[in-house]
Amino acid sequence: MAPHLNIVPSMFVLLLLFISASKVQSDAFDVVAKFGAKADGKTDLSKPFLDAWKEACASVTPSTVVIPKGTYLLSKVNLEGPCKAPIEINVQGTIQAPADPSAFKDPNWVRFYSVENFKMFGGGIFDGQGSIAYEKNTCENREFRSKLPVNIRFDFVTNALIQDITSKDSKLFHINVFACKNITLERLKIEAPDESPNTDGIHMGKSEGVNIIASDIKTGDDCISIGDGTKNMVIKEITCGPGHGISIGSLGKFQNEEPVEGIKISNCTITNTSNGARIKTWPGEHGGAVSEIHFEDITMNNVSSPILIDQQYCPWNKCKKNEESKVKLSNISFKNIRGTSALPEAIKFICSGSSPCQNVELADIDIKHNGAEPATSQCLNVKPITSGKLNPIPCSGPVPKTPSATA
Repeated sequence: MAPHLNIVPSMFVLLLLFISASKVQSDAFDVVAKFGAKADGKTDLSKPFLDAWKEACASVTPSTVVIPKGTYLLSKVNLEGPCKAPIEINVQGTIQAPADPSAFKDPNWVRFYSVENFKMFGGGIFDGQGSIAYEKNTCENREFRSKLPVNIRFDFVTNALIQDITSKDSKLFHINVFACKNITLERLKIEAPDESPNTDGIHMGKSEGVNIIASDIKTGDDCISIGDGTKNMVIKEITCGPGHGISIGSLGKFQNEEPVEGIKISNCTITNTSNGARIKTWPGEHGGAVSEIHFEDITMNNVSSPILIDQQYCPWNKCKKNEESKVKLSNISFKNIRGTSALPEAIKFICSGSSPCQNVELADIDIKHNGAEPATSQCLNVKPITSGKLNPIPCSGPVPKTPSATA
């Protein structure tokens, strides 16, 4: 049985956990009424928010931190566990980061660390006010980028449910999930301009049982990016675009990366993006493994590269172009994918010569080129397994000697 099928029980357990917790009367910690926060867009929310969190976290009964409607300025907050009982945050208002990137000395704005049995909901907005950062965030300005904050970080969080929250104009990634277990992100709204650099919608790594469901992501980079060590994951009912699509990777850039396995992406719509369903690894560099990756029931609307395996990923031409990728890809499927491609090359499988892709399956594909030329399919170092209707015909187009770089 494929590893990703183990996720359903974890989701059920998580749902029961929150249903059980809701039956117990929870204590409410209102940041305005009890801790003196001001919804004036000027007074720093950091101390009231942290004080409310600490008191709620110390409660031996389930508790809820409430951020009422209004606009709040938040310089930075680090919300740490473990807590003594289940804890919730009901975010109803708009929380704004300082617009000036120089206000941040490290990549953290709102961070949850070592929390178990956690829920955040309420329809609120985390506004990173990233427009100034976008102007300065260039490939050459790496020191500047290293200090840009992620809107919301979840580090070492277990059994969590994040619902009905908006992340807007993050200076860097919107949401980062690291070393988490059994965390569900549902009905999220993520938005940033299509020209905003490095604003991945949701990025994760070294996590198991992550579920991203029924969310709308419009941003300037990957809608969802999946880093090393991600296992047993479900992504479904996502609308993505603008952005760079839904991506496994990039991988192989660093030493000792953990395998990625058991990922199912289904029932998604991807529109006006540079990529659609993508796996990307660096040439040369380091080894790794990717297996049991399944893209199913996906609609592509005017996507430049709807289906892409890119083992020569080199976005800024700063890589070992003459070397093969050392990341091994196996047991990958693309099924029931339809729609339109902005470029003729609707399918590109650029696999490693030293470790060719194994067991790559194409089934029921119907992607038409928006232009006058027919859609084509390129294959390098792979022999896909095929079934059902296939348009374009697999491996029907020549592979250029130097495949074009993808962002």
